[in-house]
Amino acid sequence: MISFTQLKVPALLFAFLLVATASAQPTVQWRFKIKAPIIGSPVAADGVAFFGALDSMMYAVDIQTGSLKWKLRTNGEIRSTPIVHNNQLFLAGGNGVLACIDKNSGKRLWSAVFDYNALFLAERRYDFADYYHSSPIVHNNVIYLGSGDGNMHAFKVENGELLWTFKTGDIIHNTAVVVKDKLCFGSFDGYVYALKLSDGSLAWKFKAVGQKIFPKGEINSSAAANDNTIFIGSRDFNSYAINVDGGYAIWNMTWAAWAPSYTVKDTVVYIGTSDDHVLMAVDARNGQQIWKMDTKFNIFGKCVVTPTAVYVGTIWGRLLAVDPKTGLLKWIFDTDGHTANHDNYFKKDDTYQDKVLSMAPVQWIAAEYKMGGIWSTPLVVGEKILITTAEGTLYCLNNKP
Repeated sequence: MISFTQLKVPALLFAFLLVATASAQPTVQWRFKIKAPIIGSPVAADGVAFFGALDSMMYAVDIQTGSLKWKLRTNGEIRSTPIVHNNQLFLAGGNGVLACIDKNSGKRLWSAVFDYNALFLAERRYDFADYYHSSPIVHNNVIYLGSGDGNMHAFKVENGELLWTFKTGDIIHNTAVVVKDKLCFGSFDGYVYALKLSDGSLAWKFKAVGQKIFPKGEINSSAAANDNTIFIGSRDFNSYAINVDGGYAIWNMTWAAWAPSYTVKDTVVYIGTSDDHVLMAVDARNGQQIWKMDTKFNIFGKCVVTPTAVYVGTIWGRLLAVDPKTGLLKWIFDTDGHTANHDNYFKKDDTYQDKVLSMAPVQWIAAEYKMGGIWSTPLVVGEKILITTAEGTLYCLNNKP
């Protein structure tokens, strides 16, 4: 089966078919607005959503009411996603400081510097399309975090004491994943690394092939993993499935564009791509395609997979809900920015207007911000879906059937 987005049908007919067949459209329960873009994803605990923004602020918002519970100023753009561990919130700031925050009060408990260069100059970015900073993860009471100076760090949860540091050849701006006894992540030097959790020493490293535009095969995608395989993409337009024990590829897939987001559920990998506007489900064991759909717009954030839907955002301000088994489109939600500005940048069939293709990178990003672009991963909390957008809004959608 294929979705209506794969059929060459007029836009008005597509809209009619969507209304006639799709699940009930979610409604906006509330909006929480700030004056800066939000790139990182929201996380939640005990009825509160937490997120950081490019205004250097960390926000805590009540999920039922949309009211602000507290906010904390840091120093530097926040392009990462915080993580909740027990009653604490860990945040990697754009000023190179890892902060431990009391999640109930917003009080800073301790801080640890992970990038001294960023203290004075802001964390290094590779280029205009290096949107994210690394986000911390916690495993067995150890925090793991990569940084713009090319280091992977391990800190104690209780006090931020540095346990070890591993140096790569370039920026680490993806989030690590733990598989078995290894910490796996990629670097802009074109390597995927697996470090031993015990001491941070190298278990193996895997080199991306590279290609003409990106000869190093720079890796800015965050890996996803199952029991023995990590899935990660490179700017060389390849997706790699790498055996965690041996560090060799069991399959790879070449795209017409970057493959920046990976989400694993059971034996299926859901891959969202940017330039070719594709969402695909593949068999994790062999890379064989299960289904593929044209999303119309670029994807950078990861999917969220539930038994009934795959939710994924696009950087032009549209959230998609897709059937996880068939790839059929269930519904779409457009941000306020998308609704207000679509016709300034797109034709009625969602293809770019001619002026867009000639815009400079700074103009392109400004347009995506204006459109309410979604670089984040949606968050499902019961019957609610939370999304952060580059127009500076946290949306709470009511997704009751």
